[in-house]
Amino acid sequence: MAAPAIRIDGLVFEYPDGRRALDGVDLEIATGERVAILGPNGAGKTTLILQLNGVLAATSGAVRIGGLPVDRANLREIRRRVGVVFQDPDDQLFMPTVAEDVAFGPANFGVRGDQLEERVTEALAQVDMAEHAQRSAGHLSGGQRRRVALATVLACRPDVLVLDEPSSNLDPVARRELADVLMGLDTTLLLVTHDLPYAAQLCRRAVILDDGRVVADGGIERILGDSDLLAAHRLELPWGFSLPASAPEL
Repeated sequence: MAAPAIRIDGLVFEYPDGRRALDGVDLEIATGERVAILGPNGAGKTTLILQLNGVLAATSGAVRIGGLPVDRANLREIRRRVGVVFQDPDDQLFMPTVAEDVAFGPANFGVRGDQLEERVTEALAQVDMAEHAQRSAGHLSGGQRRRVALATVLACRPDVLVLDEPSSNLDPVARRELADVLMGLDTTLLLVTHDLPYAAQLCRRAVILDDGRVVADGGIERILGDSDLLAAHRLELPWGFSLPASAPEL
């Protein structure tokens, strides 16, 4: 059988000051799954995603991406396999033009010439930003910048796509445009968010992380439909929001 896209076993991470941010996390995500990672501030969500591409190294336990251990020997390949789109596009957009921003990642992985140009063209088309290739990202709207940041990761053709609060600070139209792009992708997707309706729109499964532990894992409809569970972990659906009757369940 093929290895899962992500497998995490007994993951513990302690910061230098002794604070334990992850405390025995076990999690398996199949290839092609779309999973929302939910939880209050300080739950360990960002620490978890930084383990997936080796930015932070586990204190103990193991993380595997497509069966490959996340360790120093495999970092280059792990970072090709796992693409992270950060909350602030400024963390990923720094070149003179949009096209150069999108080319930066695959070029670092050794892609050159016509193949690199093809990667840039393809990624910008995926996020509906091809017409802005020669513009500076600083002249784009917030929603456009968020989609270009996504393109910089898609150009590397990752196996796993991780998005940290992708809907934050977006107006309703930009939020919908980004959702349309994400729904059109066929990669394994992890969505780290406080935006529960966005999680319901994009994901079939939800995992709640709190105090460094997985406290709930199941179909998005069941997790978001449990008001007591949400309240116990400082999560709340917007007033008046209800899950669609056809929401998929695992």
